[in-house]
Amino acid sequence: MNDSLAKSAAALAPLEVARRFVDARRAARSLADFPGAIPADMAAGYQIQEAAIGLWPDAIAGWKVGRIPTELQAELSAERVMGPVFAANVTQAGKDPTAVFAIPGGFAAVEAEYIYRMGQDAPAGKTDWTPKAAVALVEDELVGVEFAGSPLASINILGPRVVAADFGNNAGLILGRTIPDWRTRTDDWPPCEAWVDGKRVGRGAPSSLPGGPAASLAFLMNAAAARGRPLKRGQLVTTGAASGIHDIEAGQTARIAFGDLDEIVCIAQAASPAEGQGGSDGHGDTSG
Repeated sequence: MNDSLAKSAAALAPLEVARRFVDARRAARSLADFPGAIPADMAAGYQIQEAAIGLWPDAIAGWKVGRIPTELQAELSAERVMGPVFAANVTQAGKDPTAVFAIPGGFAAVEAEYIYRMGQDAPAGKTDWTPKAAVALVEDELVGVEFAGSPLASINILGPRVVAADFGNNAGLILGRTIPDWRTRTDDWPPCEAWVDGKRVGRGAPSSLPGGPAASLAFLMNAAAARGRPLKRGQLVTTGAASGIHDIEAGQTARIAFGDLDEIVCIAQAASPAEGQGGSDGHGDTSG
């Protein structure tokens, strides 16, 4: 291959990787391996994510934030990772268990979350948000459950660069109740506990997140603005896995309790191409 062709192939690589992830998600088909070269850094992972957002036929309803393991933060020059949450994958919890759709042979997990709903648009280009300033733009805070999911079973094992590439390992968000008086509550309320098939697998509180949920929000607002995607009014922000990341398989039931405020129950089912895979109009997201 001559230099010109090599450069052309390299330029197309992120789009091709993105296309393989998107095709696998929409077909509810697992991937045996990462479909290409592992991203060299977080920026390369986000380059793939941006390409995938352009291919995904749904609007961005919000963003998830995840914590990068402490031992990798210096190497990656990052403490957190982000990914889009798409509108079709946002569900309001009800009295009956909420179905979450796991791709057979892929990755699936549930996480207790503290979620912000934005009350104002963030100014474009502002990338020096502090936690206090970021929270000032929030309308309310809710409890909920992130459904983490990917066609790639080894996504978390391969690390944050790969997580960034595949939508931050997000496959859905279940919204619970609004936290009353959330601006004045302590960072230990409401606590959270996670149970899978009746076994407690994790517990935590807002204070389990380094710097609290507001620190995650400030990170996201800075990172999103740097990518030309400042947060918009009404968008949702999941701030991190307060009780941990809890694997779940089709047929299993998870219960996430938030003290005496709320309890969310979900049941995992095997995904099919028609379930939990976003829209089907063939047009990618073009929103900021």
